[in-house]
Formats: sequence, C-alpha cells, structure tokens
Amino acid sequence: MTVTESADYLGAPVATIYDWRVDGKGPRALRIGRHLKFAVSDIQTWLEERREPAVAPPAGRR
Repeated sequence: MTVTESADYLGAPVATIYDWRVDGKGPRALRIGRHLKFAVSDIQTWLEERREPAVAPPAGRR
C-alpha cells in the first residue's frame, strides 16, 4: 500500500502517517527507492498491538 492508501485504510490524514513514522509510532514500512510502501499484514499487526483489552461487564449486568 502507498502512504495515501494506508492513510485511507486507517482513516488518518497522510500527514499523521508521516508524523507517526518520525515519532517511531507507526506501522512498519518498506522503502523502495524514494517510496514508502506498507504491507497490509504489517498494518493489521500494528493495529492488533493497539487493541484495548476486552472489558468484562460490571457485576450484576449481564
């Protein structure tokens, strides 16, 4: 995926993708010449690592 496609996939602005890269917070990327490419599997792994833990329902509410 390109940076633009990755931004669309994640619902984030392209500038945010670049900011995440500068800050070391974004998904892994491949540099091919001057271009950045993202593997869908790397984006999915990155998302899974940020998933919040499941929350059990409060006692008495089922």
